[in-house]
Amino acid sequence: MGINGIPDQMQAIQIVELHKPYQINTVPTPTSLGPHDLLVKIAVASLCHTDGMVQQGIINPPSLPQTASHEGTGTVAAVGSSVTHFRPGDRVMCGIGLHFCGSCAECTSAAGDIQYCSKLGGNVGVTADGAFAEYMVADARSAARLPDGVSFETAAPLACAGCTVWRGVVQAGLREGQWLGIIGAGGGLGHLGVQFAKAKGLRVVGLDAREEGLELARKHGADVVVDARRGKAEVAKEVQAATGGEGVDATMNVSDAKGAAALACAVTRLHGLVVQIAQPDEVSVPFDELIFRDIRIHGSLICSPKEAVDMLDAVAKHKISVHTNPFDGFDKIEKLVELAHSGKMKGKGIIIVDPEQIKAERKPGLELV
Repeated sequence: MGINGIPDQMQAIQIVELHKPYQINTVPTPTSLGPHDLLVKIAVASLCHTDGMVQQGIINPPSLPQTASHEGTGTVAAVGSSVTHFRPGDRVMCGIGLHFCGSCAECTSAAGDIQYCSKLGGNVGVTADGAFAEYMVADARSAARLPDGVSFETAAPLACAGCTVWRGVVQAGLREGQWLGIIGAGGGLGHLGVQFAKAKGLRVVGLDAREEGLELARKHGADVVVDARRGKAEVAKEVQAATGGEGVDATMNVSDAKGAAALACAVTRLHGLVVQIAQPDEVSVPFDELIFRDIRIHGSLICSPKEAVDMLDAVAKHKISVHTNPFDGFDKIEKLVELAHSGKMKGKGIIIVDPEQIKAERKPGLELV
């Protein structure tokens, strides 16, 4: 039996076969909600690097077909029986995690890092149906209500890219005025990292190997911008010269390019920290960075639910912008994928799923980011 007012069928962009292009299919609208579930009418969904990893079988979905995208925003259409902090009509950013166990050490810890749940039921768009659809099931415990001043278009890429890089900046553990290096500063995650770091009062060295990336890092406030194509030794010298001779206090690596992790270590000062966010097959660094320079490498996933709320509040307060490349409708998915794979895309690519929701959030006197 369907949910009152919700159509029985919907359109969705799906992976039908690994290593093959997406297909647009008519599928049943979700009708069964668990106690902590939200049914969200999607307004905007974003394409992420991880989507390509799923499509290529690097991360294997449990079954096919599967609806893609784990970066979605929209309006709550229905709630599960145990949901008390959301109601139909709320504008939300969907979380990635789905069906947390609620009993493991991570779910019950004071830190609230439920994103590391050891018995997680799945991740939307990765091991469960995602946001490239008219409706999606999300878990209320990882969803976040959008501040009035944050638009669907801005928030969709924040669901993964934003949550990932915000936590990276937090994990760097720096004080106001210290230096943060960002490898891949002009990409979808990187340009957000630059803005998040500046909002926290940090000084930023943005490194990228593309003209588009260097331009975007500069545009969004990096104090120093360095072309990574000059080679590790020259780049390290340039960064040291810009930071008083020592290098940055910590570096966040969001590039999976070969040598990116080694470069992150090289530009970091003695005893400094590298936060590794990118997911190449292997993270390789010279032994002397670890042994002789005491560089520490720390991995980081995505925000906890509380950190996601903090991030959205910072976006609203500091008017942080997400550079998006919008495409109207599901039928534009291949054009979006082509742009993403071209190496020329600045920022993030998004699909406008429901333009009516976007029109509705634009109210007189309300300034949206």
